[in-house]
Amino acid sequence: MSNATTTRRLLSGASALILATLSSAVQAETKAATPAVDTAPAAPAADDPQKIAEGSDIVVTATRANEIAPVTASLQTTQPQSIISRSFIEDSLPATSDFNQIAMISPSVSGYGNANGPGLSESKAQIRGFQDGEYNITYDGVPFGDTNDPTHHSNTFFPSNTIETLIVDRGPGNASQLGQATFGGNINLFSRATRDDMGVELKASYGSYNTYLLRGVFQSGAIDKLGGTEIVLSGQHIKSDGARTFSPFSSNNIFGKIMIPIGPNAKLTLLGTYNENSFNQPDKDGTTLSQAALYGKYFSLNNDPNTQNYFGYNHTHKTTDFEIVKFEATLAPGATFENRAYTYSYDNETLSGNDVTIFGTTTPTATTAAQVAAAVTAANVVKLTLGSPATSFGVPGYTKTNKYRMFGDIAKTRIDFGFGAITAGAWLEWSNTYRQQRDVNLVTMAANYAEKAATDPVTGIATPANVKFDQNSHTEHTEEFVELELRPLPGLKITPGFKHVDFNRRIMATYNQTTRYPQSLSDTYTANLPFATINYAVNDKLAVYAQYARGFLAPSLSVLYVANPGLSTVEPERSTNYQAGAVYHGGSLSVDVDIYKIDFTNKFASFTSPVPGEGTVFINQGAVQYKGIEGQITYALPRGFALFANGSRNYAKTDNAGSPHQQVANAPEFTAAGGLLYKHGPIRFSLIDKYTGPQWFVTGDDNYRSSGYNTAILSARYDIGPVRIGVEVNNLFNSRRVTNISQNSAVTVAGVKYYPYDQYVFQTGRSFTGDVTLTF
Repeated sequence: MSNATTTRRLLSGASALILATLSSAVQAETKAATPAVDTAPAAPAADDPQKIAEGSDIVVTATRANEIAPVTASLQTTQPQSIISRSFIEDSLPATSDFNQIAMISPSVSGYGNANGPGLSESKAQIRGFQDGEYNITYDGVPFGDTNDPTHHSNTFFPSNTIETLIVDRGPGNASQLGQATFGGNINLFSRATRDDMGVELKASYGSYNTYLLRGVFQSGAIDKLGGTEIVLSGQHIKSDGARTFSPFSSNNIFGKIMIPIGPNAKLTLLGTYNENSFNQPDKDGTTLSQAALYGKYFSLNNDPNTQNYFGYNHTHKTTDFEIVKFEATLAPGATFENRAYTYSYDNETLSGNDVTIFGTTTPTATTAAQVAAAVTAANVVKLTLGSPATSFGVPGYTKTNKYRMFGDIAKTRIDFGFGAITAGAWLEWSNTYRQQRDVNLVTMAANYAEKAATDPVTGIATPANVKFDQNSHTEHTEEFVELELRPLPGLKITPGFKHVDFNRRIMATYNQTTRYPQSLSDTYTANLPFATINYAVNDKLAVYAQYARGFLAPSLSVLYVANPGLSTVEPERSTNYQAGAVYHGGSLSVDVDIYKIDFTNKFASFTSPVPGEGTVFINQGAVQYKGIEGQITYALPRGFALFANGSRNYAKTDNAGSPHQQVANAPEFTAAGGLLYKHGPIRFSLIDKYTGPQWFVTGDDNYRSSGYNTAILSARYDIGPVRIGVEVNNLFNSRRVTNISQNSAVTVAGVKYYPYDQYVFQTGRSFTGDVTLTF
């Protein structure tokens, strides 16, 4: 029986059991519930004793179900939501997990990557089929991402020791939700919370791939001599040989946060984190089918200095820092003000082989034709050739730098006037970026003059043939927003909002990317975005909500990598979001369900002009419609047991007149998760399984279709006084299926295209981790 069949049967059985249990639970809770005929009790007060969404300002009812649930939602939400607490992160996931692995437990969230082991290489997440760069990620309310487009590095800024709570908002939020890509949703990370009481936590873990982790967390508690100031500090070190061949990984992180009361009505919070990652990995990662057949699915690098796959020729060193200064004050009864000033930086220094797909790649497995074999051999020879002047021996590669510094400030004021409240604010952000790539002979590190000739059309000066590009760029981004929350009836909140966006990109390139000659180019994009949300508390256990919102995403920096920018007509991508749902929190039952529809237009596209000298032209071409249904449910059984399940059915198809409707790439048709949890006395146990449904890795091409795959995690912990002993089994059923395929250059023979250089990412096999935590 296959792993997928086993998983589907397990999920079906778990779902049937949960549904049967819920039927009786709902009946019992319905009898006990207070009818909401004449009154609609308010949502739970913010001072209710609960730590379910600690670190955020989200209020979650502290029921038995919510306290153990891996994911839940707030009764006050205005969009589909999955709240993941620190308890779940600590109890059910490997300590090395990145934020995408944490978010994966949510419905409609899928992903790929982590091919070197959990948190030991980067991963990418999708929300409802929206790709990284089409949704926001924030940290303590500050959006972050790369400067060429708003994509993210999952294990580079915020390892799991820096995260208290993670909230997946499957929607654009209100007008006050900030970020470059509002329409795809938001993954909101919240930093470790300070505590009233002093404490120390020391953790050590060791597991598969010779992976070890050391972590310390210190809580000062409230320091009376400093007016109640609270401090939390954390440090973490990870070192691993990695799951893939010759792919070691090491990481160091330090984190600090200070909360300083300023009188009775204000506080100042200072936060800083620094992260350093060093690893051996090709810049363009993945395993060809030929390599997998010869060396296994987890082949990446080797110890042969005659090849581009030599581990000594492929290494990356990344450093990041992130700082926030947050001021919060109550100005008057019902009037508050907050300001976040922040800066963060990213520095990626990489050395890589030009093309690691050559080593071991032979005739495509689909054919034995000698002419195809010859074509592949000829292509490999071209890929291996050094530029002029020739050397007696050499291996082609390149150096890469990508570093930026971002600065920003977010200010917001809220005034409550009884039957409503108004919130207004602004966001200002700017960045400076430097990026370069240069060809080198990896054996000698001398310049490799391999690029085609390029000449400055103004001065006639030739570009050095070893330079791919050398550029500076700059962004300026401002958003102004206002929201009016109206409460015409008890329990009813209607909140229209408006946001104005201005976004500018500039390139000041010594040698621009693609054109390879000096250019100074700029583009500015603007948008006016309306929002409207409704939340109605039917009673103190049930709420319903609805949302309408418009979304906006500016084109990436690549639209300025062109010889004739005036020929491009590309405009920002746009979306219109409609969704509605309900949330129920009973004593033992927590459930929420929603439906959504998103119309997405102005999809970015490009083509090479047939007119000599015009080069690449960027346009808007096509639309996509996203729609579906999602739900998540937890039922708390007696004696500390709980069952949970969540799932989604996701339609994400092209919507172009006269063309077939095709599911877009990396957009699973459904997701499903289920499991059993136990938390009582000294014992904590969980068995969770996430199934990612069928998807295409290339839109419309069945040669790139996945039938789906699952990942199950078994975790158990036992407390002995101040010591907690734990064990995790990641990928319990040892699934090793394909999670992504990057389509690379083709070999054409007799008019037929073959793709022997495609790079595959496979699930990492079953792995084990043991850990010991000491708390005092």
